[in-house]
Amino acid sequence: MMDETQPLLQDAHLVFDERQGDAPGKDIVDFNPDGDAENPMEWPQAYKWGMVALLAFMAFTVTFTCIGVVPVATRIVDDLDHGHSSKSASVLLVTIWELGEAAGPLLIAPLSELFGRYPVMNTANALFIAATILAALSQSATLFIVARALTGLAVASNVLNPAIVGDIFASEQRGSAMSLIQLAPLIGGAIGPAISGAIAETLGWRRTVWMSVILATACEVVFLTCFRETYKVAILRRKAARLRRETGNKSLRTVFDTDEESDAKRLWTAIMRPFIVLAGSGVLQALSVFGAVVFTYFYIMVTTLPDILEGMYSLSPAAAGSAFISFSVGSFVSVIICNQTLDRIYIRLRDSNKGVGRPEYRLPLVIIGGFTLPVAVAAYGWSAQAHISISLLLLTVVVIGVTLMLGFLPLYAYVVDAFGLYSASAMTAVIVTRCLAGTFLPLATEPLVKKFGYGAGLTVLGGMCLVLAPIPVFILRYGHKWRQRSKYSRD
Repeated sequence: MMDETQPLLQDAHLVFDERQGDAPGKDIVDFNPDGDAENPMEWPQAYKWGMVALLAFMAFTVTFTCIGVVPVATRIVDDLDHGHSSKSASVLLVTIWELGEAAGPLLIAPLSELFGRYPVMNTANALFIAATILAALSQSATLFIVARALTGLAVASNVLNPAIVGDIFASEQRGSAMSLIQLAPLIGGAIGPAISGAIAETLGWRRTVWMSVILATACEVVFLTCFRETYKVAILRRKAARLRRETGNKSLRTVFDTDEESDAKRLWTAIMRPFIVLAGSGVLQALSVFGAVVFTYFYIMVTTLPDILEGMYSLSPAAAGSAFISFSVGSFVSVIICNQTLDRIYIRLRDSNKGVGRPEYRLPLVIIGGFTLPVAVAAYGWSAQAHISISLLLLTVVVIGVTLMLGFLPLYAYVVDAFGLYSASAMTAVIVTRCLAGTFLPLATEPLVKKFGYGAGLTVLGGMCLVLAPIPVFILRYGHKWRQRSKYSRD
């Protein structure tokens, strides 16, 4: 069974107070309560928001790399397999990224909690660049798909961005920061397909991949030179090590180091933690499944929209790629809504509860998204089926963007608030289930569309979300009591 105090604690300050009687206070290294420049919570606001901009830059690059191949996926498979392509291969070329992202966080999250955010983020970024170069040099569709999976494997931003925000911002400020970080992927998702579609018609699809290499390299240079460690546990351990060297007092340690444990055992414990946190929290299991199904509709949309626009509306790859801006417009609207209301809703509900805040107060927007997204997906399918005006079809894509992000974005804020220092491992559960669903559920779209058409086929797929929509309602009402059953999310 995992020791709750090694290497992570639900609330380090509470444990510090409880351990005061067990060890001399002078031997415990902690931040100075009167002000400490090493405490990420006390860093200048300008620097904090600079870090948010840096995280957004990487999120933009990741999304640009991921989505840029969508409108030209069939062309890539045709080129690499010399005209012997299949729809399943082009869909897998797009969705296999998610399979990589499902595996990566299982190692990235616990390593960040063991060694800190800085070394893990930079190592993952270097691997991301190497895998993207491999994709640019691929000579077969199989190798390209493998490279895409490796690139997804090296994505650290999905797990670490929310955790870093939790490291440096107070609870009532996190919603705005996380919403702004999520804005960058929307821009990458908008211009990525448009650029790749246009370049594929003129210079070839490989140039788009090389653009991703350049962006990722520039981003990593900034990370190496400007990013600082934000994880409290790692900062305090380094501070304790420095003080031991300076003072010669070998008894100095952090509250996280009161138990002796080998590095190998500590690493194994850290790697297993996401599974243990997921298994130990029913709330996390329920919201992970809900979030996974909600986000799946993004890949259902991006793998069907090019076929609809090019096959039914006779658009070029460049024009089809530009149409993805409609989804980004909807997502942008959703981010604005979250940015303007997420923290306000939290504060209002907190004040109505005698000033006691709860993570569940992040969920009202999720409920709205959960019930409206199935309607938007069905409208998208029937609009394609009826071959209505392309402007109306793209309007349904806008609505999908709004409702999907409303149903998904606030989940990040909820996980950070509910799981505290376990947030990176808890976030892994959300991301892994999302990625597994995003990899394989879109493969069911083609047979459903072939059998029932776009209207009925996408309505069936939208029904999955409608069935799961009551989950956030239940958690908003009973989640506080439910969370107390898990030692990882207790208040």
